[in-house]
Amino acid sequence: MAERSTAAVDVADNSGGEPLTAKAGQAATDGVAQAQDQAGDTTADAGAEDGGKGERPAATGPELHSGYKIARRYRLEECVTRLDGFSSWRAVDEKLRRAVGVHALPASHPRARSVLAAARSSALLGDPRFVQVLDAVEDSELVYVVHEWLPDATELTTLLAAGPMAAHDAYQLVSQVSQAMAAAHREGLAHLRLTPGAVLRSSTGQYRIRGLAVNAALRGITAEQPQRTDTEAIGALLYAALTQRWPYEQDAHGLSGLPKGVGLLPPDQVRAGVHRGLSEIAMRALINDGATASRQEQPCTSPDELAKAVAAMPRIRPPEPDFPTPADYQHTTYQQGYGRSAPHHSPQTSGMPPVPPPPLGSRTGKALKWAVSALLIAALGLGSWQIADKLLDRQDTADEPNPGQSTTTTTGGGTDDEKPKVPVPLRVESAQEYAPDGTPQDAADVSKTYDGDSSSHWRTKYFLDGPELVPKVKKGVGIVYDLGAEKEVSAASLALRYGGPRTTVSLYATDSLQPAGDAADPVGSLTRIAQGTTSGTTLDLKADKPVKSRYVLMWITAMPYSGSDGYSSAGYKQGVADVRFTG
Repeated sequence: MAERSTAAVDVADNSGGEPLTAKAGQAATDGVAQAQDQAGDTTADAGAEDGGKGERPAATGPELHSGYKIARRYRLEECVTRLDGFSSWRAVDEKLRRAVGVHALPASHPRARSVLAAARSSALLGDPRFVQVLDAVEDSELVYVVHEWLPDATELTTLLAAGPMAAHDAYQLVSQVSQAMAAAHREGLAHLRLTPGAVLRSSTGQYRIRGLAVNAALRGITAEQPQRTDTEAIGALLYAALTQRWPYEQDAHGLSGLPKGVGLLPPDQVRAGVHRGLSEIAMRALINDGATASRQEQPCTSPDELAKAVAAMPRIRPPEPDFPTPADYQHTTYQQGYGRSAPHHSPQTSGMPPVPPPPLGSRTGKALKWAVSALLIAALGLGSWQIADKLLDRQDTADEPNPGQSTTTTTGGGTDDEKPKVPVPLRVESAQEYAPDGTPQDAADVSKTYDGDSSSHWRTKYFLDGPELVPKVKKGVGIVYDLGAEKEVSAASLALRYGGPRTTVSLYATDSLQPAGDAADPVGSLTRIAQGTTSGTTLDLKADKPVKSRYVLMWITAMPYSGSDGYSSAGYKQGVADVRFTG
């Protein structure tokens, strides 16, 4: 039996935690932070963020260094922040063999309890738009918080250093971040330190926010109006994305501030070509005490209001890809077609006018015209003779019977076997969880596996034995999908929440949303369509031969080990974000 992680987030421990607050003003966006890291953005002046008192908590704990191992599991690799009594590290989870981030501070640190409560509250949210807290633990000497490490993601700080964003990219940034923060505030969670270093963009263009509640707790940041603070921070991010300038007089996050004494200028007055609608959205988020005379829209004072304002805008579509124009081909030569470029001299660079071709009326032109005509006539004659010869040979072959094969007459366009079938997507009309033992996993979220939203998912419970569920745990867990009518099912693709060894999934044809199986043998009487195993987060299943059925059961019999994620404790578990069938 696998050892249950002692670092699992305990929901009961969060019952007395207060919602995070942070001090008003510009605490989350005041430009103090200059360097950000995967473990949470750093600050150059911790005293300024502790209310200007400059107090440094006096706390002692174990001396952490590269190679130090926490809980005999997390090996510290590189210190990315050491500040104000806490440190943040890039580390390795030796049990699951993956990179993680770790915040560590002595158990006697005055903010240790608030950091622990903030981490546990953040873990309970479980929203994939946020970098997930995996463990939050207090032992006799140390409090540590373990979170995801995303090596393939890029900080917004880095993106802004390359220049202002295109309108579509800035639109995606403010849309995704405002929606994510609106969801967090509905659960009573605030960020309060939403700087460019706290926002990451994945290779697929999805934005993820790190340090929810935790970054502020580490630094002791509080605010009387947390929703307003986070909204203004999102407005500052959008302003920076549109102008490559920080919307205050101080330079911050590698960006220049606004000129002193001019006030807060709209983005479309700072830089030419800025999308006017996005410029207005940025001002509505930043000017929380009322709209300016030139912009009559009401200010946005919460992430939810901001998200609704962005959604009400006309959608900004991505730019059309650049296709080659005819001018790009005008100098193409025979040699260039095979990877060699012929020298080209334009009239402007060579100083000599191009030599015109000889006129067709001249002696050279007439000779050229007759030579081309002769070649065309010869080519036409030769081509006609070859075509006729081929047709005659084919007819002769067709007339001669093959002694080793029976003759078959086919009408129409050929048999179905001769034509390759193009896969056709099969629409899912409805679905229902299949739990023959009477213990469903997540019956209310079954529709999230075919809603087209990869950020939502159906999940299993966690198990202490695995990865194989049979025979110690269960015979399996699964969902039955209704395709609306009997159709040929030949393949399926699955997007999974957890990677690691290993996930095993089978597809079965069944006669209803509730197959007539029992707990002892739930799939014994069903026809199996396909089966597959993966250690990644995607799985493609393909049938040897298509099977006709209206109802298809997705049946999971093995799942990987994963740590605490806000939904459940560490254990063997799996989640399914997307299921697509083809026939």
